[in-house]
Amino acid sequence: MVVYLRVIGAPLRVAAGLTTQELFPLLRLDRFTPETLSLLKIELAREASTLLMIWAVSGNTRNRLAAFVLTFGVWDLTFYLWLRVLIGWPPSVLTWDVLFLLPVPWAAPVLAPSIVAATMVAFGAWMLANEPRRTQSLPSWLLLTAGAAVILISFLWDWRRWLAGEAPRAFPWMIFASGEALAVAGFLGFSSGGIL
Repeated sequence: MVVYLRVIGAPLRVAAGLTTQELFPLLRLDRFTPETLSLLKIELAREASTLLMIWAVSGNTRNRLAAFVLTFGVWDLTFYLWLRVLIGWPPSVLTWDVLFLLPVPWAAPVLAPSIVAATMVAFGAWMLANEPRRTQSLPSWLLLTAGAAVILISFLWDWRRWLAGEAPRAFPWMIFASGEALAVAGFLGFSSGGIL
């Protein structure tokens, strides 16, 4: 997405007096031409299609969610790896990225989604290799769900400001870390057969 957003937004960013090398500040929708607005709509459809494709290739196994989580984590990590290899981006793991645009922009330093992706790879691989006992998994699922919600909040923290054309300030690392801790606690609950 980082490559496409640069191409789509470059002429508009130049006209607005902004650099073409950075993603932020995001362009306000009122600065889009009909042509670039149609490209944005295609990008939104591509994002939704990517999630559907990853879900589809996860198969009809008894543990489809685990396969989805593993596949999504691997996809995300390799996405950043190949962007770095092919275009030298991101220059740092603390470089801000636009993660998704649905339903509103998600953004964070690259390190945050990379941590989540690595956690997803570990959890998805473990879930595919081990079937947790159903009677002990409800508290773990609750922790995982709460962790995912808190992480999502950290990614959406300033979305209104970004849509208003402002650059990111500081990422809410403490909120993110709390969500990651909840998710890891849920994972450890599964891997130990119950909540530790």
